[in-house]
Amino acid sequence: MKAVKLYEPGNLKVEDIDTPKISSEEVLIQVKAVGICGSDIPRALVKGAYFQGLTLGHEFAGKIVECGRDTDGWEVDDRVTIAPLVPCRECEYCLQGKYGLCDTYSYYGSRTDGAMAEYIKVHKNNLLRIPDSISYDAGAMVDPAANAVHGLWRGDLQKGDTAVIIGLGAIGLFAVQFAREMGAKEVIAIDIFEEKLAIARTLGADRVIHSKEINPIEALANTKVNVVLDTSGSPIAQNQAVSIADKMGRVVFLGISNKELTLSSTAVDQLLRNELGIHGSWNSFSDPFPGKEWEFAIDCMARGKILTEPIISHRFQIDETPSVFEKIKNKELIFNKILIYPEE
Repeated sequence: MKAVKLYEPGNLKVEDIDTPKISSEEVLIQVKAVGICGSDIPRALVKGAYFQGLTLGHEFAGKIVECGRDTDGWEVDDRVTIAPLVPCRECEYCLQGKYGLCDTYSYYGSRTDGAMAEYIKVHKNNLLRIPDSISYDAGAMVDPAANAVHGLWRGDLQKGDTAVIIGLGAIGLFAVQFAREMGAKEVIAIDIFEEKLAIARTLGADRVIHSKEINPIEALANTKVNVVLDTSGSPIAQNQAVSIADKMGRVVFLGISNKELTLSSTAVDQLLRNELGIHGSWNSFSDPFPGKEWEFAIDCMARGKILTEPIISHRFQIDETPSVFEKIKNKELIFNKILIYPEE
């Protein structure tokens, strides 16, 4: 089968390798669609893999083509997506059902081979069924959707709240929709790209702010903002998030930055005087594994409450994957969700 292998940063190759052999508790999945996650980009271009020859890809959906003997409840031709985290189930956090905080986890597409391949073997505990009403493309986007849900829940979004979403990649665009679905009175979307702001409008944002042209802090000075979710990871946006939140507001940092965060004196004053809550959001898992976030995301997609098609910006065949990452590196693409198709 074909698979995308990462050797060193920037060294991606599409190779012919053996189809994986499954254990008794695993199934073999024919991958129908796999997304490029924001975390795949620094892994492929800057940081490198945990081991040479890693197969990338953890956001995907496909069809079961083989079942191990101890996979009761699963059958060939079942349509599935998977939760990529493999928790140890023994550490104090796993025992609390906080699997995303596991001390010794593994992860498909990161610490073990992923789904940028024609086939992948997956443990039965990581499988989630997707109904026929959800396309394989949508199934490959349940992961970022569940991340958006987790972030909004970390911010304790309540019915009637005003929510601000900063950063309109896939997670941010899902968050716009989920905030509305959870009962937000007003949803405000912020980004530096007009193309992404236009999508946010179509997905239900009440207001959009182009933050390269308009200062969000000034624009929202008279708006009572209850929840701010930053998916960008930009230190500028993180500072804005703290400055935007109103009294007793909740600020959630979800976007990965790997950069220092320096709050302005005004933001620190806001933090203290308004008694803000600042929360981190990491991944999307809860009890029972993989979590209510995943179930909620799949249910909303199945009922047509959450749209995925407008979030997909590009589609490529698996042979094109190295050149896609090269285009990302050279900033030749303005993209949201990029999907890769392993089938010929």
